Amino acid sequence: MGIAVNLVTYLGGTLHLPSSTSANVVTDFMGTSFLLCLLGGFLADTFLGRYKTIAIFSIIQTLGTGTLALATKLPQLRPPPCHGSHTCKQANGFQMGILYIALYLIALGTGGLKSSVSGFGTDQFDEKDEKEKSQMAYFFNRFFFFISTGTLMAVTVLVYIQDEVGRSWAYGICSVSMFVAVLILLSGTKRYRYKKSLGSPIVQIFQVIVAAINKRKMKLPYNVELLYEDTPETSRIHHTDRFRWVFQSTQSSAAIVGEGDLERNVGPAAAPNPWKLCPVTRVEEVKMMAALLPIWATTILFWTTYAQMMTFSVEQASTMERSVGGFQIPAGSLTVFFVAAILITLAVYDRLVMPLWKKWKGKPGFSSLQRIALGLALSTMGMASAAFFLVGAGEAFIYTGQLDFFITQSPKGMKTMSTGLFLTTLSLGFFVSSLLVSVVKSVMGGSNGGQGWLADNINHGRLDCFYGLLAVLGVINFALYIVSAVWFKPRKSKPAALQMDT
Repeated sequence: MGIAVNLVTYLGGTLHLPSSTSANVVTDFMGTSFLLCLLGGFLADTFLGRYKTIAIFSIIQTLGTGTLALATKLPQLRPPPCHGSHTCKQANGFQMGILYIALYLIALGTGGLKSSVSGFGTDQFDEKDEKEKSQMAYFFNRFFFFISTGTLMAVTVLVYIQDEVGRSWAYGICSVSMFVAVLILLSGTKRYRYKKSLGSPIVQIFQVIVAAINKRKMKLPYNVELLYEDTPETSRIHHTDRFRWVFQSTQSSAAIVGEGDLERNVGPAAAPNPWKLCPVTRVEEVKMMAALLPIWATTILFWTTYAQMMTFSVEQASTMERSVGGFQIPAGSLTVFFVAAILITLAVYDRLVMPLWKKWKGKPGFSSLQRIALGLALSTMGMASAAFFLVGAGEAFIYTGQLDFFITQSPKGMKTMSTGLFLTTLSLGFFVSSLLVSVVKSVMGGSNGGQGWLADNINHGRLDCFYGLLAVLGVINFALYIVSAVWFKPRKSKPAALQMDT
């Protein structure tokens, strides 16, 4: 966050890129960071495990921030200063290339780190222990609270150092901080709890799809007990009619025993070809993941709104009078209101709302679906009024709600993937922001001498119209989310401390 929140001013002020281009560089960087979480999750599930994934990719992120510190320090890696409105020279391909190498090393490190860190945190709790099960209910809020505390330091201390001391110093601090974090992580190696990886759920999903397509013309047996199942009874998920109108004759057919499917099933350790025959439990796990997709799709737009906090809101702040006495507040530091809203909301929710709700309803706080709804509603109101405190409060609810929802409502063996699925909503939100900016720039680019909604000089544009467009899209998206949340049926068997309303 210390890199992303003030990067747009560096791209415009030092590298002399246009306003919309600068915004898209930032959102593409953030989008790629979260999209790579799918790669990180795959490696954690298949080869490395969560702990090694976190350690390796944290080191990669450290290297990326160090490279960025060098890229902003060396004068050869940036264009000469601008001495007039018509003498600004944009950064050349080599200079932009070095910057992109640094940014996308950071993005790669972020992808591996974020995909596993929350899941590795929940691995430290034993769901069979009532005390630890209760502690897990508070984990997601406190996990995000500490992330937001780091963000608060980024938008205050680091942004000030970037503007007043030097960007290379600030990015150097980021690199050293990451190095210290790696050492702290390694110091706890002998005390962590480690859970064995069950293989890549992505491969398992494709196995179900391939087997189902190959058997799409086969009819289900009259008795579902005749479908193939080899999962131990304690971990078994029984056949359901979920998605009957879509999957009954396709997806569930992956568990139909056909001629020759069991020929390899000789001996206690043998098993049929998983690309031809899948157990009912695996088929039901794929159905469970598919059921998450409507909620997943309707939360993407929130992160499109969030993207404006690190792009146009910072550009907007740079045009304002920010002097308090003799102190000049950095433009990037105005997002402190956004971060403060997150911290205040999480603190009030954790210490006041959750205990009261537990006494009244017997449940520790709002359900994950209710928190997501609150987040979407507050963010839409925030765009409508440009009161970013509301967007910050919205993030406090939607981030914890999404994280809770995707982890608790996914199959046991697919929790790392579900975390990656959640993080792709952030990724796609940033990419949608880039696409939206490009479309608005093209369609509303201005005519008759005007500069359109997103002018290079923000005072000559109509940023209010752009925010209004996001508010309208937010209203439509919120309505779709309500329909999806009403349709969704939560899992019936889950830890008591993480129960949700049906």
